[in-house]
Amino acid sequence: MKPYSTALASAALLLIAPLTPAASFNMEDVQTHGQWQSMTLALGNEHHFRAVETQSYSDATLSLNATQHVCDLPWLEMRVTLEQQQGESKTVNLVPTRLRIDEQPVMDTMAEFITERGDDGFYVHFYLADMPTLIHQMAQGEQLFLGFDQGEQPPWYMTFQLEGANRAIERMQNLCETASS
Repeated sequence: MKPYSTALASAALLLIAPLTPAASFNMEDVQTHGQWQSMTLALGNEHHFRAVETQSYSDATLSLNATQHVCDLPWLEMRVTLEQQQGESKTVNLVPTRLRIDEQPVMDTMAEFITERGDDGFYVHFYLADMPTLIHQMAQGEQLFLGFDQGEQPPWYMTFQLEGANRAIERMQNLCETASS
């Protein structure tokens, strides 16, 4: 990938990613699809739509998210629960990351680890240039594999199940498009 393509993708993510994790959004229209759920998150006039996998880990979720009126710019996010509320909002780290669906080619990317003041989790925002391919693979696949570089230490690996992702993603996209029209 050309450096300016990565910069454009990163800038686009920063423009659409400000779903403030520490804010308490109301969950509406929650439906279960296998190991995934789809829902609307609302706070006043702000609406986000989410397809989320909460079953693979007791302390981590993986979600595909979209925002009303910019449904064509979804983002992938992971949340890991920490032991205590965080005292400040900050970017903790930016790490090289590998993402793969089943036996598909590995997608090399970067992931930003973020904490939010008053929240007991840290958030991982993925800088992905080809979201349509990832969404298509997630809808067709069985497992999503993540590998986070940790410098001198072995990589940190996680695996999320994709059973039900197709229906959850489709519903998330439909909810977003309906709300935007």
